[in-house]
Amino acid sequence: MAATRAYLDYNASAPLIAEARAAMVAALDAANPSSVHAEGRASRRLVEDARRDVARLVNARPEHVVFTSGATEAASTLLSPDWRMGRGAVRMSRLYVSAADHPCILGGGCFPAAQVTKIGVDRNGIADLDEVTSALASHDKAAGLPLVAIHAANNETGVIQAVERIAEIVKAAGGVLVVDAVQAAGRIPLDMSAPYADYLILSSHKIGGPKGVGAIVAASDLMMPRPLVNGGGQEKGHRAGTENVAGIAGFGAAARAALAGLDDIDAVSRRRDEIEAIVTELAPDAEIFGNGAQRLANTTFFAIPGVKAETAQIAFDLAGVALSAGSACSSGKVGPSHVLKAMGRGDSLGALRVSIGRETGAEDIAAFRVALAGIVARRAGKEEAA
Repeated sequence: MAATRAYLDYNASAPLIAEARAAMVAALDAANPSSVHAEGRASRRLVEDARRDVARLVNARPEHVVFTSGATEAASTLLSPDWRMGRGAVRMSRLYVSAADHPCILGGGCFPAAQVTKIGVDRNGIADLDEVTSALASHDKAAGLPLVAIHAANNETGVIQAVERIAEIVKAAGGVLVVDAVQAAGRIPLDMSAPYADYLILSSHKIGGPKGVGAIVAASDLMMPRPLVNGGGQEKGHRAGTENVAGIAGFGAAARAALAGLDDIDAVSRRRDEIEAIVTELAPDAEIFGNGAQRLANTTFFAIPGVKAETAQIAFDLAGVALSAGSACSSGKVGPSHVLKAMGRGDSLGALRVSIGRETGAEDIAAFRVALAGIVARRAGKEEAA
């Protein structure tokens, strides 16, 4: 095993950045932010400062940010048939999702399975806009509003969806659009002041903050889902429970750094291109998925014929390189990718995902090359033996 490991799994969880760690440590002794005494008010300031930082990352208003325990809770809250506008009830009668969405979206949240419609994607993983239009045109408006949920960027392939165009289609149909921006935040510019999503889902640990903190960001406060977590009046009644002050402070610090880091995207993209050049050099028959579409600068998802993704992932790990075989949200299980299946590539032996960050250096890429060369050499040896 390598003495120094190379971490190339940022889409699973980005390493905790120093600024976030410092903010968390400083907030560990914070009082209850709902208390009215001086200590409570100081804690409240930490929460509200972080709320402003998270809002700035996506150009939203701070009062439209609701902190949660993570992106999965945010998704479960938003993917609900029961909404409210003021004191009035609003019904979402059907949920429309992309077949390549993250499991927390594909699961349908609080919708029964019979009320969830999956939208197909093309061979690059782009949602079929004609299918979106057709599905919403046939939606039974008498039963309630259509709720559409889709990822801004895929967690496996890095492919970026045409969210602005989808937003136009959803608005024309009188629907509501939820965008899972977990992988996109801090990697592409997001602007809630423009015609984009009605609601965004964010996750702290994908941008270098702590795990266990996420957010719902709304374009306005006109309409919100009924709370998933009930109790006190925290987060303006949208999410009960004493706020995780240290986690939220770390999230805010990570959001500040992620916004500033958008200027480094070109450098990240060059490193990703270098990784893909290594893949095609060592394994010319490798396939890089989604490279016919716009992708995140930090992500590559590839398969090498005759090489099982699970076996290769173990080999990389033993060589000191941490990467994934698809999503890391399946309790450690490595199996067929539902994303590849949705893209019509379900006959693959699986694929490997390399996801990097601003901190990824030449030594990490060199370690990747050495490990991949060993895997390819073993494949060649097996072919010769056969």
